Amino acid sequence: MSAPVVRSALRSDITALLQLEARCFDQDRISRRSFLRFIEHPQDVLLTAEVNDVLLGYILVLFRRNTQLARIYSIAVSPDARGLGLGRILLERAEMAAQERGAVFMRLEVRTDNIAAQNLYQRLGYRQFGVYHDYYEDHESALRYQKRIHHYHPLAGSRAVPYYRQTTEFTCGPASLMMALSALDARHRTEPDEELQLWREATTIFMTQGHGGCGPHGLALAAHRRGFAVELVLNQDGPLFISSVRSPEKKQVLERVHRQFLANLARADIVPRYEHFTLAQLEQGLNEGRLPLVLISTYHLDGRKAPHWVLVCAMDREFVYIHDPDIDEATGESAVDKQYLPIARARFDRLARYGQNALRTLVWVAKP
Repeated sequence: MSAPVVRSALRSDITALLQLEARCFDQDRISRRSFLRFIEHPQDVLLTAEVNDVLLGYILVLFRRNTQLARIYSIAVSPDARGLGLGRILLERAEMAAQERGAVFMRLEVRTDNIAAQNLYQRLGYRQFGVYHDYYEDHESALRYQKRIHHYHPLAGSRAVPYYRQTTEFTCGPASLMMALSALDARHRTEPDEELQLWREATTIFMTQGHGGCGPHGLALAAHRRGFAVELVLNQDGPLFISSVRSPEKKQVLERVHRQFLANLARADIVPRYEHFTLAQLEQGLNEGRLPLVLISTYHLDGRKAPHWVLVCAMDREFVYIHDPDIDEATGESAVDKQYLPIARARFDRLARYGQNALRTLVWVAKP
């Protein structure tokens, strides 16, 4: 028996595809018309697997416009091909095709009673993150799986950035700063006590709800106190996050804290640069050995419209790679999902703005 051959589907495969569909599925079948559309649609990928010129499997991958998501819409392997590993081969080739189109994540749905398929997906690194109830024609539910298929591999000799997960809901800034300090000084040790100490030094006191978050002025000062060179860049010169509180008394506190930060920055000879930083400047700073803490809005990530600090670790022609210290275990996330997380450059440019006034700010941290 010859090795499986995986290739793009052709119009001449329609009859074989329909026959395979009928053998593999009792319901929710793809029609002839749909197969033709997928074959002729340049945005989607339909791959077939042949053994000895006999079509024994296919996989269909759909791409969502203006996103980094690819979705396996359907995969079928003939019962005659059991034991040949065609399912794994088709999945791996589909991931390669999705990577070539710039996808970062691959998603799929699988029946809750299809244990064999679930085991295969899990062995290949897919993790469950949700459920669609009453999803299939027979009312069976579907488990939702996702896998990150694009990974950043630091070049030989480049700086590897350690990862640290924030231990509270409000310490994304300190966690991001601790990652930067550890990358710049191998002797630096990250621990929860320091995380909380940094938060105490850099907090803005009030936010929309819960504990106060950290601002760029306080984070810059905290890094400076620990002997690192810092540079503060922001496009607004007044008190930050003041629109997130309604109480006049709280606004006065934020203004007072802001004045204190500015006075402490002046005593430390740190002069903020008031400008709109660009991705080109971000890339140049990384090439010079500096690491930037960047404030983003989570609106385009999870719809919450919250300010959130991340550490930018690297950039290439397509992506900005970040360490995101926030891990949502409820959705199945792990530290692997948040290290060197690739975000398309144009999308990151949109993320790096917060609030109605489009606050754009970063804190450069470097060796002294």
